[in-house]
Amino acid sequence: MEFIPAVIALVLGAGVGVGGFHIYNKRNENGGKDKANELIRKAKHEASEIVLNAKKEASDISSKSQKEEHDRRKEWKKNETRLIEREEALDKKLDQLDKRSENLRKQESELEELKDEVRAIRGKAQAKLEKIAGLSRSDAKAKLMQMTERDIRNDLKELIVKEQKAYNDHIDDTAEAMLLTAMERMSSEVTADRTVTSLKLPDDDMKGRIIGKEGRNIQALQHATGVDVLVDDTPGMVVLSSFDPIRRQVARYALERLMKDGRINPSSIEDAVAKAEREIEKEVVRAGEDAAREVGVVGIPSEILHLLGELKFRTSYGQNVLLHSIEMAHIAGMIAEEIGADVRIAKTATLLHDMGKAVTHKIEGKHAEIGAELAKKFGMEDEVVHAIAAHHNDVEPTTPEAIIVKIVDAISAARPGARNVSAENFAERMRAHENVATSFPGIDKAYAISAGREIRVIVEPKQIDDLSALKLARDIADKIEATMQYPGVIKVNVIRETRAIEYAK
Repeated sequence: MEFIPAVIALVLGAGVGVGGFHIYNKRNENGGKDKANELIRKAKHEASEIVLNAKKEASDISSKSQKEEHDRRKEWKKNETRLIEREEALDKKLDQLDKRSENLRKQESELEELKDEVRAIRGKAQAKLEKIAGLSRSDAKAKLMQMTERDIRNDLKELIVKEQKAYNDHIDDTAEAMLLTAMERMSSEVTADRTVTSLKLPDDDMKGRIIGKEGRNIQALQHATGVDVLVDDTPGMVVLSSFDPIRRQVARYALERLMKDGRINPSSIEDAVAKAEREIEKEVVRAGEDAAREVGVVGIPSEILHLLGELKFRTSYGQNVLLHSIEMAHIAGMIAEEIGADVRIAKTATLLHDMGKAVTHKIEGKHAEIGAELAKKFGMEDEVVHAIAAHHNDVEPTTPEAIIVKIVDAISAARPGARNVSAENFAERMRAHENVATSFPGIDKAYAISAGREIRVIVEPKQIDDLSALKLARDIADKIEATMQYPGVIKVNVIRETRAIEYAK
């Protein structure tokens, strides 16, 4: 209680005042009593006021404490009442939940009883129906399915054909517009440069110089380059034969230098071959860097650029592989930009898709597999590796960029004038297409038309119905995709014709 110290302080103050007064009185015995009485009176008055103020403060503090205690008790009482009411409400809700659970259990029991009654009634009805119809449930179901299938077969066939036609028309129009736009923006030569494998001799005396005494010069040239040099097969020409296009080009450069110089001997042959190898190496590196720069692809390892440059001296069906890859990369970038694919991945994979052809004479396997392994070895992205491996369907393409590489490869290869195919190879390819079609049962005739762009298949109408014809066309297309290599797209056209013939006599 705060007023007790105040009272004690006042009493002590009064005592000190009185004591002080007595001391003063003793020291000033000669002072007047009036002055002393006045001082005593003032001291008593002040002490009285202090005591009254202390009592008043003590009373105020006591009243305030009592009021606060009263408020707290009131708040506690209020909270207690609220808790009691909430507890009663919870008890009511629990009682309601118990009643509801009991009702649900009763309803579930009644529902199970109704289900049992329905099953019993259904079983009796089914037994009566089987007895009346003379058919079991499985037989009736099979008969109903047959009737339903027969009723909706024609409608289903028409619906499938209609939806398929609408879907194909829409897809064809969109794809055609996109591809035509990309192809129109890409301008390239109608025919690609070919690797020169033969050299024209300036005169007949040069043939003797190339052969040399007892064939020493030609043997030295073949030994230094690894290329077979044929001088007697074609009059006035020297033919260079090798599976390695780089070696063949080195031999060509060296022989051109030797014929221009006129001095042909084993020593000059070694010098000419060494200079030719240095020139070819520079040309290979420059060709790879120029190709990447032209396409706009950066960050390709130098080893891969070297392989890319070697493709300058590699041809496929008369088509220069490096020019083919550059042309494809430009078209791939345009298509990727149109459809929202990764332009950099599409261009990189397309530019490198045939780099395996640079080493197919050294490493056994398909060029797509070899190219993918080399790309993976030198740290290219997984998307690029997958697109290279999938561009001939050796693996299933699963990314938009891989599908783009496959499409533009077909576009570039199928462009008029891009490839030089002999009549024998052309006829053999046409027969292979027809043989794939006739390998299926129910085929009457098959013809490869439109330069192999369409396979027209005529089926036996008694063995193949309309729905089976749709499936047959898809199966033939799948087999062609899986077993054959071809540029562009092959249309499979299955024709089913029913003829009713009668004779009037």
